[in-house]
Amino acid sequence: MLIYLFHFSNPLFFFKRCPSYIEPQNLTSVSEFFLMGLSDDPKLQPLLFGLFLSMYLVTVLGNLLIILAVSSDSHLHIPMYFFLSNLSLADIGFTSTTVPKMIMDIQTQSRVISYVGCLTQMSFFMLFGCLDSLLLAVMAYDRFVAICHPLHYLIIMNPRLCGLLVLASFLISLLVSQMHNSIVLQLTYFKDVEISHFFCDPSQLLNLACSDTFINNIVMYFVGAISGFLPISGIFFSYYKIVSSILRVPSTGGRYKAFSTCGSHLSVVCLFYGTGLGVYLSSAVSLSPRKDAVASVVYTVVTPMLNPFIYSLRNRDIKRAMWRLFKPQNLTDVLEFFLLGFSEDPELQPIIFSLFLSMYLVTMLGNLLILLAVSSDSCLHTPMYFFLSILSLADIRFISTTVPKVILDIETHNRVISHVGCLIQLLFLNLFGCLDSVLLTVMAYDRFVAICYPLHYPVIMNPRLCSLLILISFLISLLDSQLHCLMMSQLTFCINVEIPHFFCEIPVKFPQLLKLSCNDTSTTKIFMCFLGAIFGGIPVSGILFSYTRIVSSILRVPSTGGKYKAFSTCGSHLSVVSLFYGTGLGVYLSSTISHSPRKDAVASVMYAVIVPMLNPFIYSLRNKDIKSALQRLLN
Repeated sequence: MLIYLFHFSNPLFFFKRCPSYIEPQNLTSVSEFFLMGLSDDPKLQPLLFGLFLSMYLVTVLGNLLIILAVSSDSHLHIPMYFFLSNLSLADIGFTSTTVPKMIMDIQTQSRVISYVGCLTQMSFFMLFGCLDSLLLAVMAYDRFVAICHPLHYLIIMNPRLCGLLVLASFLISLLVSQMHNSIVLQLTYFKDVEISHFFCDPSQLLNLACSDTFINNIVMYFVGAISGFLPISGIFFSYYKIVSSILRVPSTGGRYKAFSTCGSHLSVVCLFYGTGLGVYLSSAVSLSPRKDAVASVVYTVVTPMLNPFIYSLRNRDIKRAMWRLFKPQNLTDVLEFFLLGFSEDPELQPIIFSLFLSMYLVTMLGNLLILLAVSSDSCLHTPMYFFLSILSLADIRFISTTVPKVILDIETHNRVISHVGCLIQLLFLNLFGCLDSVLLTVMAYDRFVAICYPLHYPVIMNPRLCSLLILISFLISLLDSQLHCLMMSQLTFCINVEIPHFFCEIPVKFPQLLKLSCNDTSTTKIFMCFLGAIFGGIPVSGILFSYTRIVSSILRVPSTGGKYKAFSTCGSHLSVVSLFYGTGLGVYLSSTISHSPRKDAVASVMYAVIVPMLNPFIYSLRNKDIKSALQRLLN
């Protein structure tokens, strides 16, 4: 917010007009903009991709760990850390507004952004940027009350006031972002469609406007003054009162102790506003839009990334919470669990043993044949079959996490699994389960490019992009599994250690491990639902979006034969997607109706064993290329 306030304070900005030699383009004809990015040098693109991807992952992981540490540690359930967790959430939203788009642009070599997409990005950018600023002011007020009125701190900063302060900050930020959006919507002419930035910078859009923007600039100046200077004034006032209060403390040790509680917050404030001021000064000196874009990386990417480090390195409470988070606390209470399996009837054990052994061998053989067919046949060295071979590899590892343990338990008549073994099994189940889901989304995107952009398919889906998509899928799945494992490692088990399942269950509804825990799991359930919404909802949304575009593209094909040919390339993938998500939904619904853990275990065989087993058959029976490759392989 501070940066845009400085930008609008330039008097020349109020009276700019389009040059007479430029023919303005009506908004109805401008449906997209072109983001110039940081550099046009092809040699720098891999470096930029790796740099921004790593910074984004570090930012998301660091801020998620702050949220996880605050929510899981009862010692941190106080106003200061409540505001900190909201600041971390805002930082995730702030950096997620710009960086993923930039990463995608580098990989797809397309820097086009639609007009609606530009407005949406600008709206969220202003929302989370303003929210950051207001939350820092709220945190300064919290420190002011804690130091200047310590005896009344708990009464003044009660949960209701804390919730209202965060809600008010969000509503003000939403109002500011919508006002900026409504102002940009009034612009009817643009002299250019090239934005000299890596995201839709509001000031850049106003620079491109050819219509009379005097009134709009007055409004934006006023909005900037309100949303920019008010938080700064609040922070200055709070620290003025804090410093004056600390100076009245007689002992040096008392002064240091009082001021040390503000150290982390003051560092974040200096970083946030200091980088904004630095970017403004550098832009005032250089007068180069490209250099301004490079400088703005500091406050859009670097600042949200450094905030978790500042709080974790300078704050003892956060460091202790992080240590407790990574150090499992329940190993001294429960060292092992007992997997009840499907049935305790001795007569059924040979049948279950034979059934699971045969399904496991069929799954291994089928997926290995797919891998051999794709690797040995040069005709199948295409992106679609490359992704299929990775999916087969993930299926092999997914089923190998549970079924061998079931077979071994039946054979040895020992259903005990150690606490560490249970966590490891849960880790790999989440890893390969999430990897399956993300890979199906990647394969849907591959089909979307093949059908909607057939002439550009080899250029877009190049080997480098395919490998990077697999790497990103694995990293996302690894992050999801690590977060689930961290949550589970904090649970304490003190009574019943019997798991009515044949493995340490992935959370389809709520995992059996949560039900067995004797501590409060409400926060854990909320966090796991949030993870499920993020890591489950996004792949489903990606698949639905891809097939919506595919269907709309196929319907424009004039001939029936052409429509059938285009859609037939998606038949196998669509069958696997329906089987994967259909069985998951079926298991969830059956568990909701039956309320029997043992029946839930039987139903979960569908997605844990049947789906990985059927995938090779679906692709080999419905796909001529795979059938031909398998025939050549076997002959």
